[in-house]
Amino acid sequence: MKKQLVQAMKTAQTLLIYYVDGDGHITERYIRVLEVKNNYITAYCFWRKKVRTFSISGILTAGRSGKRVI
Repeated sequence: MKKQLVQAMKTAQTLLIYYVDGDGHITERYIRVLEVKNNYITAYCFWRKKVRTFSISGILTAGRSGKRVI
């Protein structure tokens, strides 16, 4: 997973992730990874329109987004 996130950061690729938060809620997010550090990533979330921090262990799946997000 970490290698995929680093590659997405290097290529400025938009990803679709399914993420489980600390309360157990699962959300779908379109993100652009800005930084990968230890067990966390910093990413721009297109739905929240904010830079957010995500735990790598909370990312259930990550894949290329077929959707073009600007």
